[in-house]
Amino acid sequence: MTAEEIGSETEANQGAPAFAIREVPFDAPYSWLAAGGRDMWQVPLVSLTYGAIFAIAGLLLAVGLTQVGLQSLILVLAGGFILVGPLLAAGLYETSRRLEKSEPVSLASTLRTGFFGGKQLVYMGLLLMLIYLAWVEIALLLFMLFQGTTPMPPLEAFVPNLLLTPTGLGLLIVGTVLGMALAATVFVISAVAVPLLMVERIDVVTAALTSVEACRRNPKAMALWAALIVGAMLFGFVTLYFGLVIMFPLIGHATWHAFRDLVERGGP
Repeated sequence: MTAEEIGSETEANQGAPAFAIREVPFDAPYSWLAAGGRDMWQVPLVSLTYGAIFAIAGLLLAVGLTQVGLQSLILVLAGGFILVGPLLAAGLYETSRRLEKSEPVSLASTLRTGFFGGKQLVYMGLLLMLIYLAWVEIALLLFMLFQGTTPMPPLEAFVPNLLLTPTGLGLLIVGTVLGMALAATVFVISAVAVPLLMVERIDVVTAALTSVEACRRNPKAMALWAALIVGAMLFGFVTLYFGLVIMFPLIGHATWHAFRDLVERGGP
């Protein structure tokens, strides 16, 4: 083999996913949710406590924004939670992994994994946080473009303004489109990346490429899975974060089973 052929093969391998991706049926996300529900009820104290921590954190942030007169940013906060959610659920992936292997599960081990992951998880967290900060900046910039330099109104006035005025509708449409684009980007690069980083000694780029390939090979199933995740999170937010106590661990456990179903470890 010539040097040119070796170089070409190396470049091809660098751009290819490191793991084989299985093709799953369109309705596979429902089985992931069912498996996630079984995991959650095997260790309800661990799962619901984990969910309660993030529900309380979200509620406290919402109260804090209200106290300083920035209630309108609660909507931005809710969108940001979806962006960083894949990493926040790392402890739940570890719990499902332990249940799968019949290993002991404890709240301490779940929290330790969730808050003190490995180095590559930290890098993934930085990437998702940068996307989240970009979302906040975009939201504030859009508000200034559509609403001018007027102070941000309270939430009870902001919502009617969004729905009943031309500038508000413009802000709502453009903000929704950009927010969905960012959320779709995060979903594609992280759908299976975080669980994969937890069980394999690989880098963030390889994990993200594997996640992209999983979405490319299963577009219908992954679109359904993304819609179910968004629906579950929206339910959590409209119930004043209390619904997150159940929805967050349910989606977290189900994500592990999505990873196990989609990624064939030990593949090419």
